[in-house]
Amino acid sequence: MPVITEIEDLRRLYKRRVPKMFYDYAEAGSWSETTFRENTTDFDLIRFRQRVAVDMAGRSTRTTMIGEEVEMPVGLGPVGLTGMQSADGEIKAARAAERFGVPFVLSTMSICSIEDVAAHTTRPFWFQVYTLKDDDFMQRLFDRARKAGCTAIVITVDLQVQGQRHKDIKNGMSAPPKLTPSSIANMMTKVPWGLEMLQTKRRFFGNIVGHASGVSDPSSLSSWTAEAFDPSLDWERIKQFKEMWGGKVIVKGIMDPEDARRAADAGVDAIVVSNHGGRQLDHAISSIRALPEVVKAVGDRLEVHFDGGIRSGQDVLKALALGAHATWSGRAWTYGLGAMGEAGVTKALEILRHELDVSMALCGRRHIEEVDPSILMVDDAFYSYKPAR
Repeated sequence: MPVITEIEDLRRLYKRRVPKMFYDYAEAGSWSETTFRENTTDFDLIRFRQRVAVDMAGRSTRTTMIGEEVEMPVGLGPVGLTGMQSADGEIKAARAAERFGVPFVLSTMSICSIEDVAAHTTRPFWFQVYTLKDDDFMQRLFDRARKAGCTAIVITVDLQVQGQRHKDIKNGMSAPPKLTPSSIANMMTKVPWGLEMLQTKRRFFGNIVGHASGVSDPSSLSSWTAEAFDPSLDWERIKQFKEMWGGKVIVKGIMDPEDARRAADAGVDAIVVSNHGGRQLDHAISSIRALPEVVKAVGDRLEVHFDGGIRSGQDVLKALALGAHATWSGRAWTYGLGAMGEAGVTKALEILRHELDVSMALCGRRHIEEVDPSILMVDDAFYSYKPAR
């Protein structure tokens, strides 16, 4: 077993272990992938102020996210198809999150269903939904999530139309995936992955097949997916979903201060500053550059969470110092899952917490609530993008 000290170590193992089409699905952005890359590289424009001779005993990364106690302000963000990165992947990730004490967000496009995850966990998880046209299906999704004990719904609002991801098209990555001679040949080289997949019955979209109207088997899923998403989404529609759910609501995909204010006006509990991992609008600014203006726009009207480019605990600390109440990571835990299954997700969380704790201490802070912008030194280039006049 190689020595694993950083998230990048997990990514390299992940790339070797899983089929190319599933690796590329996670590790890709839209069009030229400029935003995908800048989600991580823009963190390099931020530096820390190191402090010394400060009492560092009794440190804590514990806090809350939408009122729920967490061991650190890092949630496992929703990622589709993770049951194809590792057999029963969503169950493995949810169990790791439960033991660690952080939120797990299950994607609608998961391989394991809501009921599958609930049956294998005891801690409530959150459930992510897209803005779909079918009210009956949406209400049944909400009802199923409520019955499973989910404590929050995460509404993804930046996927009314889908950005083009060149790698996915070339790999035949769709819902369900289209197998090609090339992809089959590649899968045959991933023996441990293949043996695991042969031992599970969960290989299709468990929240949709058998639940959505007209989708009784995987072969009918493609046509449903093409028609399901609602391009006419507006804030009134989000309010409708909020009423249909009746519980805590998080809106994911906010990048503009005005949209943040509209979300606050809609009465949601939290927003997630996110550009969908650089998978939607290419050449949009990175999530970390968008964060300060969004925080300024809404103040304490709701919680502002952050998602995009987090590959270390230092990235987490920078986002918190710029005003985020909490952070989410999708790719980091996906790397761990693909590399080592459930143990890999736990390893990813351990890495993030260790880096967060040590970096916080060296900046002269003992508790996560003490983190503020004064621990940072920010390059002028970080704020260089301004609206066109």
